[in-house]
Amino acid sequence: MARSFDRNSYGSRRDAGDSSRPSVQPEKVASPGPRRRKDAAAAGSAAPAEFASPVIPAVPGGANAGGNPNNPYARSSYTHDYARDRKRRKRKKILIACLAVVLVAVLGTTAYALTKMMSIQGNLSSGVTQETLDALDNVEPGDPFYMLLLGTDKSQERESGAVLDGVYRADSIMLLRIDPPQKKVTAISLMRDTMVDMGEYGKQKLNAAYPIGGAAYTVEVVSELAGVPIAHYAEIDFDGFCEVVDTIGGIEVEVPIEIDDPDAGGHLEAGLQTLNGEQALILSRSRHAFDEYGKGDEYRAANQRMVISAIAGKVLDSDLSTMVSTVETLSKYVTTDMSLMEILSLASSMRGMDMATDFYSCVNPTTSEYIDGVWWEIMDEDEWHEMLRRVEQGLPPVEEDVIDEATGTVMATAGTGGSASASSDGTTTPRRSGTVSVRNGTEIDGAGAAAAEKIGALGYSVDAANADAADYAETVVIYEDASQQERAQEIVDALGVGRAVLNNNEYLFTTDFLVVIGADWSSVQ
Repeated sequence: MARSFDRNSYGSRRDAGDSSRPSVQPEKVASPGPRRRKDAAAAGSAAPAEFASPVIPAVPGGANAGGNPNNPYARSSYTHDYARDRKRRKRKKILIACLAVVLVAVLGTTAYALTKMMSIQGNLSSGVTQETLDALDNVEPGDPFYMLLLGTDKSQERESGAVLDGVYRADSIMLLRIDPPQKKVTAISLMRDTMVDMGEYGKQKLNAAYPIGGAAYTVEVVSELAGVPIAHYAEIDFDGFCEVVDTIGGIEVEVPIEIDDPDAGGHLEAGLQTLNGEQALILSRSRHAFDEYGKGDEYRAANQRMVISAIAGKVLDSDLSTMVSTVETLSKYVTTDMSLMEILSLASSMRGMDMATDFYSCVNPTTSEYIDGVWWEIMDEDEWHEMLRRVEQGLPPVEEDVIDEATGTVMATAGTGGSASASSDGTTTPRRSGTVSVRNGTEIDGAGAAAAEKIGALGYSVDAANADAADYAETVVIYEDASQQERAQEIVDALGVGRAVLNNNEYLFTTDFLVVIGADWSSVQ
C-alpha cells in the first residue's frame, strides 16, 4: 500500500502584529534632505510639521534644473574632456550606424523602417520633461551607470489617498547599476515607505517624491538618498508587463508560495513554471499573500526583481527581430530618456550576460516603526552605506544569497543563486530550485526541522512535518524519475546520512523529492 505524504507548511513566520514592532525613534532619518526645488517659493509651500502627512498635496513642477550650481547631479554640473574618449565615441557611432542598417533590414523598406523607428522613439520619449533631463547625469559611453526604474499602475483604481489631481505615487522604486563592460547588473529595490527628509516638505515617505515633483524630483531624491548620480530613468506602467511577457513567449520563474490574492489579480500555484503575462503581473503585484510572513512590500519587491531578471534574460537571448518587437511593445508602456538606438546598443553590449551569476539584487535595509499612526521604514544607515560601497566597487550588494526560510523567496542575490554554494570542504554544489517534503519518521525531536534547514541551504523550498510512523530505521531521499538521481544524491550528501531511492510506487508525494528521516539520523547529531 502506498504511503501518502501530504504537504504541510514549514518555517517560522514573523508576527505582523503591532506589538512586535520596534519602539518609535523619530530622530532617525534616511538622509539629509534634498535641495529645494527652485520653483518652491513660487508655489508658496509652507513648512510642514515635523512629521508631515504621508499623503501630501501634489505640487506642480519638478526637480532642480540643470542650471542650478548647487545641484551636483545636474547635467550642466559636469564637464568632460570629449577628446579623451574620441575613440570610444567613434566605436559607439559605428555600432549605432550598424544597428540602424540592421533595423532597416529587419523592418523592411527604408521608409517603413524609419517610420516605425520614429513611432517607437516617440512613444519612449513621450512625457519626458526638460526638468527630468536636467536632473540626470552625463555618462561616458560604455562606462557603468546608475538608472532609476519607477513602476506605476496608472490604469488601475488606486488605493485611498494615492491619487492627487491625477498624480500617482510610484508603486515600485528600483535603483539599477548597469555595468556593460563586465556584463553585470545590480538591482536595489527601495522600500516605498522609507522615511526621507525632503527639506521644506518635511519627513516624507520615499514614494511621495513622485506626486511632489514627478520623475525629476524623484531622480533628485534617490540620487541624494544613495549618494550616486543617476544617468538614465525609465517609468513603467506594470500593466505593460502582460503584453511584454506574452510577446517573448512567457518567462520561467520559481513562484515561492501559492498566491491567492484578489488585490493582485488572482491565483498562482507555487513552484517552477512558465508564466504568461497575466500571471507575471499577479506575481509582480502580490503583497498581501505574504503579509503573514513579514513585510508584504519586501516580498513583492523581491518577486518584481525576479520577474525583471527573467524578462531581461530572455530578451538578451533573443534575436534582433524579437528584441525590436519587445522594445516596440515596451514603448507603449515605458517613458524613458533613452533613445531606441541607445536601448538596442545597450542590449547588444549586454548579450551573453549570465543572469544567475551576474544579476545582483537586494532591498534597502530598513526597520519598521509606527509613528503618529503611520507605518514608516527607517533606514539602517551603516548597513546602507556598506551596501552602496560594495555596489560602487562592482561587487554584489550582499556577501551571499538571502533566502527567506518560511517561503523560499530569494530576498537578495550575490551571484550564486542558481549557480553554486560552497560546502565545508571547499567544494561547490549547484544551487537548486524546486520543492522537498521532509517527514520525521523517528522520535528524535527537531530532526525534521534540522534536515529541512540543511536542504534549504541548497536552494530548495522545504516543508517539514511528522511521518505516518516513528519507526523508520533508515533515512531515505525518494525521487520519481531516474533523471533526478544526481540531485537526490546531493540531498543525501547535504544531510550526511541516508541513501537515494527511486520510488517504486510505495510513496505518494506531490513535491519534487520526499525525505523520510530514520533512526540513523542520530549519527549526525
